[in-house]
Amino acid sequence: MSLDDTQQAVYELLTSEDDGRVCRDIPEEACDEQPQNFTKHVVSLAATKTGDGLVDPKLVLSWLLGALGAPAFMVGLLVPLREAGALLPQLFISATVRGLPQRKWVWAAGSLLQGVSLLGMAAAALTLEGATAGWTILALLALFATARAACSVSYKDVLGKTVSKATRGTATGTASSIAAALVLAFGLLLSFGVLDKSVATIAGALAVGAGLWLLAAAVFTTLAEQPGATEGGGDPIAVAREQVSLLWRDAQLVRFIATRGLLTATALAPPYLLALAGRESGRELGQLGLFVVASALAGMTGGYVWGRLSDKSSRKVLMLSGVVAAVVLGATAAIGLLDPGWLNGGGYLAPGLLLVLMIAYQGVRLGRSTHIVDMAARDERAAYTALSNTVIGVLLLAGGAFGLVAQAAGEAVVLAIFAGMSALAAVTAWGLREEQARDA
Repeated sequence: MSLDDTQQAVYELLTSEDDGRVCRDIPEEACDEQPQNFTKHVVSLAATKTGDGLVDPKLVLSWLLGALGAPAFMVGLLVPLREAGALLPQLFISATVRGLPQRKWVWAAGSLLQGVSLLGMAAAALTLEGATAGWTILALLALFATARAACSVSYKDVLGKTVSKATRGTATGTASSIAAALVLAFGLLLSFGVLDKSVATIAGALAVGAGLWLLAAAVFTTLAEQPGATEGGGDPIAVAREQVSLLWRDAQLVRFIATRGLLTATALAPPYLLALAGRESGRELGQLGLFVVASALAGMTGGYVWGRLSDKSSRKVLMLSGVVAAVVLGATAAIGLLDPGWLNGGGYLAPGLLLVLMIAYQGVRLGRSTHIVDMAARDERAAYTALSNTVIGVLLLAGGAFGLVAQAAGEAVVLAIFAGMSALAAVTAWGLREEQARDA
């Protein structure tokens, strides 16, 4: 069987499509390339998402900084730097991206730079200690996040030009499930002591992640992407001002950003859940492995399902994700207020709660990704993506203030706030349009 035949078979298996498929909301010239482009998206995303799991700042990098003896406050900088750093530059990067007829090269270059950054982190882990190691890894994480910003602002546009409207969520969801299975294997190897409990193990994981990003860059360059509109490229400040004006012209975009902003609770909550559970064993790789397993199981069980549901109704996915997050965060907050000992007793309750929370988080990621691609006109996707991501980046930076709330009132109170935010997100998502029901 040839490579093209294999890609056709995989495409049909995952999408339930045949030769009578209808290409929705993509250039006519791209229709014949659907099977090849679909599988290349899956391979590229599966590689980078696996790398994400191997270097998760909430779990893996935080353990690494502690093991290297970096100051404790540096650990608190990891998630805001990784998340906000990948979002805030997008409003300005999008002006340059928009001036390019083919945006796949931006994504490939960003992926290449992320791989190089991880190689630097691996080297720092093996050769440096203390504050020097911490600052070096944080600097490389900032570079990693900036490169990721370029990938994010270009990806939605490439996805919208190369994969049909009815199968986009399936492509991203399938990649998430594949990656989660691989990360699960990594977590199990840590949990059962198959891998040495050492800094060298994590440095090796960083090196493997780097290789996956380099592989993804190579595969992505082979996409058959039709040239797109280049209007809007130019002065970043002028373009940014024009993109901000979208907030006054599109009420649905404002509601989407509000919903996504409230759902940042699902991204910010895990460190507080783990802190509430008590992480005296946080320096042991076996304990780290247990939480990695929980996070990976969430991605593996939720990725493909959430993706398929997003192709039916991304609006309902966002609503359901908000409800699930509100329930699990509310339950965790209640336990924390009544008897936190239930969480830090060494059992599986805390990993189980993290599992459900991360399932909701997967729904948020896939639902909002599919929704914004389908809601934006073909030539406005980069602008919509950059604007929404920049706003969310600012909110994530502001989310650092929850650390002060936790210090003053405790993690349970913060989790209760996050539960309320998630519940409100489900309400605001109710008013979103059914984008998948609209004609392209």
